[in-house]
Amino acid sequence: MFDREEIRVSENIMEECAKEKILNLVKEYCSTYHNTKKPFKEGDRIPYASRVYDSAEMVNLVDSALEFWLTAGRYTDQFEKQMAEYLGVRFCSLVNSGSSANLLAFMALTSPLLGERKINRGDEVITVAAGFPTTVSPVIQYGAVPVFVDVTIPQYNIDVSMLEAALSEKTKAVMIAHTLGNPFDLQAVREFCTRHQLWLVEDNCDALGSEYTIDGETRLTGTVGDIGTSSFYPPHHMTMGEGGAVYTDNALLHKCVRSFRDWGRDCVCPSGCDNLCGHRFERQYGELPLGYDHKYVYSHFGYNLKATDMQAAIGCAQLEKFPLFAERRRYNFNRLKGKLLAGEQNVCVSDKLILPEACRNSNPCWFGFPITCKEGTDRNRVVQYLEEHGIQTRMLFAGNLTRHPCFDGMRASGEGYRVVGTLDNTDRIMNNTFWVGLYPGMTDEIIDYMAKILLEAIR
Repeated sequence: MFDREEIRVSENIMEECAKEKILNLVKEYCSTYHNTKKPFKEGDRIPYASRVYDSAEMVNLVDSALEFWLTAGRYTDQFEKQMAEYLGVRFCSLVNSGSSANLLAFMALTSPLLGERKINRGDEVITVAAGFPTTVSPVIQYGAVPVFVDVTIPQYNIDVSMLEAALSEKTKAVMIAHTLGNPFDLQAVREFCTRHQLWLVEDNCDALGSEYTIDGETRLTGTVGDIGTSSFYPPHHMTMGEGGAVYTDNALLHKCVRSFRDWGRDCVCPSGCDNLCGHRFERQYGELPLGYDHKYVYSHFGYNLKATDMQAAIGCAQLEKFPLFAERRRYNFNRLKGKLLAGEQNVCVSDKLILPEACRNSNPCWFGFPITCKEGTDRNRVVQYLEEHGIQTRMLFAGNLTRHPCFDGMRASGEGYRVVGTLDNTDRIMNNTFWVGLYPGMTDEIIDYMAKILLEAIR
């Protein structure tokens, strides 16, 4: 006769053996049906971005599915820990998208816990209109006022000479993105924020792995400001399908982020844990009865923006590959730019196009390769030629966000946002700029073909 403990151990062994058998089959399946690529031939479709993965991601995904915890669990804990270690920050919170990451980063700055530095409705946030809308959407939706300044070409980032002009007594923060992986002038922006006691939010969704040297120290973008954000949507530097992250060195901001992410609750116990503080039924909160269950006390108007553990499982495998991803993106950028500058086919690129330049003191991990057509070169004609030859293109996101239909009501009323100076370069980007991809799955043959077709398009 077996006792209950022996039966339990035997069942665990059987379960582990069954799981191992399944995961070995998954690994074989992925290697056979997912990681077999045909050699590139001219005319094949070249997407601007694509997932790069192998059996490690699929095995982790199935392992998590077999565990069937579903919500945030052990893989989430592992990812947050390893992501924070990679970035060199104390705190990282996994969320369900980069847009949610931006929302949480901004909403954390509205917390009453921040006292006089709290952002209130009507306060101003300096930003740019040449970018993706979800950098700005949280500001508007909360009732704060975005203050738009122009950008520079060919860096495609904020014109730091306009920062002082954009400042007012209502300014509380600067929230801007590193465009297509190219860091903005972090030295100037951080000094401006420090001088005026402003929050700095780095939208790092397109720039994970980019580096900037500040005060003699090389740091990863997203870690210089008060809060950084990342996106793990499939086109980005690494992926978990949907997903994002918010990271900071500030313990109070981290507390605010976690509260807003987890329904706005005051309790910090993770899912599945109760009473870690030992005072769950002992304290007074607001006008609630004394001893009201702390797990159901809400200090913020929050959301549920957590990711699933299955997403985190993919992210853990991707994070191990990330240094190689970053290296390949830089290589692809340098190869494409070198081929274009070589002037093959008797084309002088500098007469027709403006090619991208890295911000001073930076080492970008490029998300894409932005190109601005000079006067006399028709962007639509160039883009259509590339697309006809299988090369996918993208506009530089919104171009000028203030010209989109979502701003119609605010434009008509003249309220809800401010523009400082002109947005001439922003409009130029809207009219004349596009970009092509550099994702790490691109081979030398693909990069060389892209250069060849680009040169043909401007002859």
